[in-house]
Amino acid sequence: MDIVELLAARPHLYSDAVVRIAEADLAHMADLVGAVERLVAMPVYQEQVFAWAPPIARNPAPNKGAFFGYDFHLTPAGPRLIEINTNAGGGLLAARQAGRTDVEEAFVAMLRAEAGEALGAVAIVDEAPESQYLYPEFLAFKALLERHGVTVVVCDPRDLMLCHGGLWVEETRLDLVYNRLTDFALAASENTALRQAWLDGAVVVTPHPRAHALFADKRNMVVLSDDALLAIWGVDAATRRILAEVVPHTERVDAGEADEFWSRRKELFFKPATGYGSKAAYRGDKMTRRVFEEVLAGEYVAQALVPPSTVNVEVAGDLSALKVDLRCYAYDGRIQLVAARLYQGQTTNFRTPGGGFARVEVA
Repeated sequence: MDIVELLAARPHLYSDAVVRIAEADLAHMADLVGAVERLVAMPVYQEQVFAWAPPIARNPAPNKGAFFGYDFHLTPAGPRLIEINTNAGGGLLAARQAGRTDVEEAFVAMLRAEAGEALGAVAIVDEAPESQYLYPEFLAFKALLERHGVTVVVCDPRDLMLCHGGLWVEETRLDLVYNRLTDFALAASENTALRQAWLDGAVVVTPHPRAHALFADKRNMVVLSDDALLAIWGVDAATRRILAEVVPHTERVDAGEADEFWSRRKELFFKPATGYGSKAAYRGDKMTRRVFEEVLAGEYVAQALVPPSTVNVEVAGDLSALKVDLRCYAYDGRIQLVAARLYQGQTTNFRTPGGGFARVEVA
């Protein structure tokens, strides 16, 4: 199927709704992105988060990492950061929905900057890519980059070969891998060639394991919300202020404090430290004892519950209140695009009638 047919088969990918946000809220989100970048650049922060990251994260990387997503909920007191992702999907689809050809061109420029040299050949890599819900975006990126003279292959990591000092797909030597895998440490056996190529510096990988460890591990939110620790580290007052305002208090779940966490569970949202896409994440007020025991046995964080805002959407002639997640796509500390994702239930599932990506207007 072509892109049009694939999109037609995903009727809840796009919403007709428009989400309006205040200019002050956008400014706060932009300030937060900059504050996180400043903190992540500090050696003391890096040593802290590398302590719980996989060893591969310490491998140096010449590139920053592309397609970061900062996810927010809007509250009456302003935006609150829910999580940071380093393989945030949907950016190109959201840009096209909004008619933002400038953002499309910015994405191309970003990948050129990541490559560091001439961008001749790119692989968009994911496990069984044709089976992925956002496969239409892979094809859209392929078409976009090919219009700029770049050779593009969409492939499974098993199709990659490391030989002659480079990473290859059949007869194409790659300059860059646009990594859509959710194996953030590239630890799975099927990712061996990609992992070794990145360690050897044989190809540029974006985003890469180091970026995930520095930005997206959920345990990092514990640091971002610990003002006393940041003060000890000598973090400047402006950076600490924006982090304190926007990042909900987050703590690592300790099985030794099970009774205390259980007593406060209705005020908390529990997330696996290296999770993604809200998998195995739980609202405390919906949690059973059995699930709580699984959380205690795993590596989880507990974040102060920040309910999302809602927007009324007409569905089959009736108004439905859908929840709103705001995603800021960012690169090098600057926001490129803000999109909303509308949904019902606990997670952004792209299965809600009237839901999906929605355009954002700044008032």
